[in-house]
Amino acid sequence: MELIAALLILLKVCISCRDCHANPDAKRLYDDLLRRGGYNKLVRPVHKYEDVLYVRLGLKLSQLIDVDEKNQVMTTNVWLTQEWTDENLKWTPSEYGEVDILYVPSEEIWLPDVVLFNNADGNYEVTLMTKASVRSNGRVLWEPPAVYKSSCTMDVEFFPFDEQLCSLKFGSWTYDATQVEIIHIRQPQSLESNFSRHSGENHSSEVNIKEGVVLIQRGIDLTDFYENVEWDLLAVPALKRIYSSEECSGCVDDDNDDDGNGGGDGASQD
Repeated sequence: MELIAALLILLKVCISCRDCHANPDAKRLYDDLLRRGGYNKLVRPVHKYEDVLYVRLGLKLSQLIDVDEKNQVMTTNVWLTQEWTDENLKWTPSEYGEVDILYVPSEEIWLPDVVLFNNADGNYEVTLMTKASVRSNGRVLWEPPAVYKSSCTMDVEFFPFDEQLCSLKFGSWTYDATQVEIIHIRQPQSLESNFSRHSGENHSSEVNIKEGVVLIQRGIDLTDFYENVEWDLLAVPALKRIYSSEECSGCVDDDNDDDGNGGGDGASQD
């Protein structure tokens, strides 16, 4: 009965608002930014061509759906958090009725084209193109869901008490690190630029930097994780590495674990 009452209340609210008009200030802002302003979603949104655009990347693991040891494939249900500043999507709230945030279709703005490189089924991208939120300071937040099938080399010698190390390797499909640099969402802001110069320094128990490699101990958000009855997660670190053209021709800028440009889930079977 309580559920029915709740549904009736929701229905009543929806009906009573059927004649409501959209916020005219928000509509005008949307038109000015994406319609009349000459916005081009194909152009990297920076002031100068030589500017690096930093994308903060995070991974929220919802479910470890399957670990297929025979075919060496791990299937996960995730939310891929991406945050960056778009210099072409800034405005003064007082000029638009104090509107400070705008929700826009992600298909209409520039996206950092972060993909899963070690996918096992040919699906590199996210599952659903959800809306992105844009702040007046140009800060864009996009959190699309995805179901990933990633390749994982597995050793079943000690089955059923085996431990496996599986990675999710993310990077920008188009840009190198001089154009778009992907950093972990938990990495300190002070390390957004030239992190390699801090090589060897230990900034916290969570973030370790050595020889140009950034290691985040808790690289995946497990807040909404549903436990798997067969597997236990032992560790969820994130690792970031930038390859030079000499080291790897065609490599993208990051190879992080699970969350911020590639990564790995440690798992052991019960």
